[in-house]
Amino acid sequence: MKLPESFYQRKNVVTIARELLGQHLVTQSGKTITSGLIVETEAYSWKERGCHAFGGRMTNRNSVMFKPGGHTYVYLCYGVHNLFNVVTNQAGIADAVLIRAVEPVLGLPVMQQRRGLPANPFRLTSGPGKLTVALGIDRSFNGKYLTGSDVWIEKGEKVSAKMIEASTRIGVDYAGKDAKLPWRFTIKGNAWVSK
Repeated sequence: MKLPESFYQRKNVVTIARELLGQHLVTQSGKTITSGLIVETEAYSWKERGCHAFGGRMTNRNSVMFKPGGHTYVYLCYGVHNLFNVVTNQAGIADAVLIRAVEPVLGLPVMQQRRGLPANPFRLTSGPGKLTVALGIDRSFNGKYLTGSDVWIEKGEKVSAKMIEASTRIGVDYAGKDAKLPWRFTIKGNAWVSK
């Protein structure tokens, strides 16, 4: 069952980032379906310096972040990696959750082919740039709605609070004191969490 738009349109992006752990990110291309259990997320709010829309600054790149929660925000990082984010909150409030890692569930052979068969299976989807390649996500996914037929998130199993580890986000040193926010969430002990 797909998560409803009401899941994404709540006000607390940190809560949503935690609750996305254990859900299933699914993509479909023709008859090919691939999916992964979400095991790592990061929350971003336009009120903090780590966010692309800090202070309400809208650009061509981040404009989708200002849409209602439930849209996708896919952007190019370092000119190489497509990173997949889930827009949250209400229209006009630019919050989002970066999906950093998934554990493969469906379509493993397809994911391996897309990634070029990495020798270590735990490296297949253990990072935000890796998982987008494995799941076939590129910039054409930017702005899609998560209730559609190309990409969606299905209800998985609730991850208990004691199984969730919070830490600082990766790659936001430029954000000053906001870089210290404990807004990265992982499932403890999961082998697909990024290193």
